[in-house]
Amino acid sequence: MKKLLILGAGGYGKTIADVAQQLGCYDKIAFLDDGKTNAPGVLGRCDEFLSFADEATEIYPAFGNNETRMAWINRLMEHGIRVPVLVHPSAYVSPTATLFSGVTVLPKAVVNTGVMVKTGCIINIGALIDHDSVIEDGCHLAPGAIVKAENRIPVKSKIDSGTVIENRQYPL
Repeated sequence: MKKLLILGAGGYGKTIADVAQQLGCYDKIAFLDDGKTNAPGVLGRCDEFLSFADEATEIYPAFGNNETRMAWINRLMEHGIRVPVLVHPSAYVSPTATLFSGVTVLPKAVVNTGVMVKTGCIINIGALIDHDSVIEDGCHLAPGAIVKAENRIPVKSKIDSGTVIENRQYPL
């Protein structure tokens, strides 16, 4: 029985649960959240994650803040916990792209040829990443952000909605 435990039951946590449910690969999806311990589906506080960790459980830290998300990913990985890659069924990810642990690709996003998306990145709704770009650890491409070809987006950057990063603006 494969389980997903989501840290954070806010808006992004709900989004992660929705994507995971649509993927159909989890038998159980639940939350840990420090501020909503009595809410439906919330099993406890985030710092109780080790009591839920087992071979059948993956844990995803659903925090929009890049620093917080990456700190949690590092903490989970230090304990040998699997942090999943989640790709919405309507997103396009090239077979030549590489997605690292903790990457989420949301609806209608495009990760094109030869792209590398490193640990803990959020590729949000309708974001586009053109060929041969590298998105470094902990980045968030907001809804509709565009990264044109051959860019290296710096660690923990946020590219806001509607922003267009021109070809080689951040050279490889």
